[in-house]
Amino acid sequence: QVQLVESGGGLVQPGGSLNLSCAASGSIFSDYAMGWYRQAAGKQRELVATITSTGTTNYADSVKGRFTISRDNAKNTVYLQMNSLKPEDTAVYLCNAGVRYYITYRLGRYWGQGTQVTVSS
Repeated sequence: QVQLVESGGGLVQPGGSLNLSCAASGSIFSDYAMGWYRQAAGKQRELVATITSTGTTNYADSVKGRFTISRDNAKNTVYLQMNSLKPEDTAVYLCNAGVRYYITYRLGRYWGQGTQVTVSS
């Protein structure tokens, strides 16, 4: 079983930056590809970025060039650096541990509780 705890959300002005963290425990972190999702009020959950255990990344078109996903396997943590934030980035951001041992990311069953990001002037 994997426990995930997100942090780093908050209120930021358009054009600003935030760095989200997702700390994992309960299993071998490097066995899992990881994903960041977001869910805005009244909308479906959206995949934002993924990273394999060895660091290969993938991004939704809406965040390419602005967001960067990374991981530190020694710290059991995955990050989402968000730059040039826009009001439409406002959402609850959640991390997900992919299916264990799969090299590429596949939606897994473990989720964090989410962290709120609000982009507003």
